[in-house]
Amino acid sequence: MSFYTSLSGLKSAQTDLSVISNNIANSETGGFKKSNTAFSDIIAASANSNPNTTFGVGSSVAKITQDFTLGPIEQTGNALDIAVNGEGFFTVVNPLSGDTQYTRNGAFTVDGQGYITNAQGSQLQVYPVDSTGAISSTTLQAVQIPSTNAAGADYSGVSVGENGEVVATYSDGTSDTLGVVALAHFIAPTGLKQLGNATWAATGTSGVATYGQPGSNSYGSLLSGALERSNVDIAEELVSLITAQRNFQANAKAIDTATQISQTIINLRT
Repeated sequence: MSFYTSLSGLKSAQTDLSVISNNIANSETGGFKKSNTAFSDIIAASANSNPNTTFGVGSSVAKITQDFTLGPIEQTGNALDIAVNGEGFFTVVNPLSGDTQYTRNGAFTVDGQGYITNAQGSQLQVYPVDSTGAISSTTLQAVQIPSTNAAGADYSGVSVGENGEVVATYSDGTSDTLGVVALAHFIAPTGLKQLGNATWAATGTSGVATYGQPGSNSYGSLLSGALERSNVDIAEELVSLITAQRNFQANAKAIDTATQISQTIINLRT
């Protein structure tokens, strides 16, 4: 029994080490959110067992939860580097598969067709606007920057305001509002499915996304020219790493001790 009890402890400690290692490996990944491991004890007892003599038979991983606290903000000066100062996720859509993803990594660029995309080529989703710059529909769409305006002037730059307005400027000094960045909110963000590349997908556990304009209600405002870094605290992770290592060593020692006891019993002479 003691072998399997300690083995469950080894497996739990190994999982904890893996989670911590992944956190440390992504300490410089933009928009990354660290994970924490929660454990539960295992009790094996029947209805007729005496509760005063019932003992545990090991541990198991109860869940691995993501921590969505805000990471440090780094100033970059790039107009399409956008950080969310508060709650909310950017929504991006893969133009090939049509998959909708959510991210806190606001490192965007303009591709050859004028779309605002992330490093994976997924297109940033915005609210469409009318000629006055007011939101005209709640149906999200990709924002595409025209290479010239109605007067034929060439595109010269783009900026994103605190309230999410995407404004393109042209060589004749005019500007056009192309859309308003929509931020997604989830009732249970810890239930989001990790996809890698600091992106997530909605699940039944997270609930469906609700959308709002940056700076309104509980949605954070946008900081143009800045990026949110990983929320991994290296000092904290190294302490956790030492703790997980000690737990692993202690369980390994328990197995070694059980082995010695078993060998002693086998070697008994009558």
